[in-house]
Amino acid sequence: MKRREFVAATAAAVLYAAPSDTPAILGGAPVRAQKFPSWPVSTEQEEQALLSVLRSKHWNRGGAVDKFEKTYASLTGTKHCLAVANGTASLITSLGVLGIGPGDEVIVPAYTFVATINAVLLYGAMPVFVDTDAETFQIDHRKIEAAITPRTVAIIPVHLGGGSFDVDAVLEIAQRRKVVVIEDACQSHLAEWKGRKVGSYGTTGCFSFQASKNLNCGEGGALITNDTDFYEKAFAFHNNGRPSSSSRFSYGSPGANLRLTDFQGALLLAQMSRLESQARTRETNAAYLTTMLREIPGIAPAKTPVGCTRNAYHLYMFRYDPAQFAGMEREGFLKALKLEGIPGDDGYEPLNREAFIRAKLTDRGGARVYSKERIREWDERNALPVNDKLCKEAVWFTQTMLLGPRADMDHMAEAIRKIQRNAAAVKAKLA
Repeated sequence: MKRREFVAATAAAVLYAAPSDTPAILGGAPVRAQKFPSWPVSTEQEEQALLSVLRSKHWNRGGAVDKFEKTYASLTGTKHCLAVANGTASLITSLGVLGIGPGDEVIVPAYTFVATINAVLLYGAMPVFVDTDAETFQIDHRKIEAAITPRTVAIIPVHLGGGSFDVDAVLEIAQRRKVVVIEDACQSHLAEWKGRKVGSYGTTGCFSFQASKNLNCGEGGALITNDTDFYEKAFAFHNNGRPSSSSRFSYGSPGANLRLTDFQGALLLAQMSRLESQARTRETNAAYLTTMLREIPGIAPAKTPVGCTRNAYHLYMFRYDPAQFAGMEREGFLKALKLEGIPGDDGYEPLNREAFIRAKLTDRGGARVYSKERIREWDERNALPVNDKLCKEAVWFTQTMLLGPRADMDHMAEAIRKIQRNAAAVKAKLA
């Protein structure tokens, strides 16, 4: 190559390379132009499943739901599965069977979806929050026992984001203090603790099949249990108090209509046919992504507890440190990341600080149960500094972003590196 040609080629290469390192927010080309995999995934299998129910003219709870319950119980290694209207309904049913009521206290994590708390408040019980383990994003089991009082009747620890809380530690505390464990596994289908499916350890385990979940039918839920008496009571509760053995209008307990329809049962059966393969893809991609992100200063992927032998990755979560990005706040980081074609989410707000919870505990009904002194004590117990900090640092990638090829993970990591390399300029642009 002649000297003139070499200089021209080198100049062209420099011109080509420079824009690739310029963040999109500063006018450069984004790392990624294509969209991530859409959700839900459906084929003719789902269409035929729905048509089959439609033509059967049996649209309420029936054979499809029965088959799904048997299949899901087998999948989770439990004796019984009860399909219900949604994940919240599985929590409501579980608490109803246990007779939770006004004055009772229920231990809950601070970093979770609001349904975990709403189910407690609907019974007039008091949710008592426990701080978060920042490294895992899960409830800090080391702080549970200090939150237990003589009024504590249950713990609802959450298997957050597809992972798992420390099951051994929570069960040990619960058994010793004679407190019931309701596993909120609404985000963790197929996750495992020491080789056994989460949700199968407590008195009951609760799942959601809402549209964003790894197993979904739009809206739906289930509870699993190895306790036959609990199952029979749960069936009655979700059936307006009518036992499974009764065909008459006679009722043995209070309840509600929380039944699942055969349309949803059929959809779930179809969706389950690819649940395992999707889970393997998420696991593989998440592991690869973690190897890259943990090498980036200021990015700390959520750790999986040692006993969690399978993470289902409903969410890929990490902590963001502005100090390693020239002081750029998380909001700016997420904006710059989105413009690179990588949508991220800032996760949950401090749930324990939501005003509606205290308002509910002090309204007309609450005031009859909870004295001003008890509310003052609740306020004092409600200081959770680790969770407050985590809520300012957390970033999520949703499960659909883990369903594509490995190159998608490269794009995520490169977008973050690109923003970090140009953090000062990006921050100035955002100012």
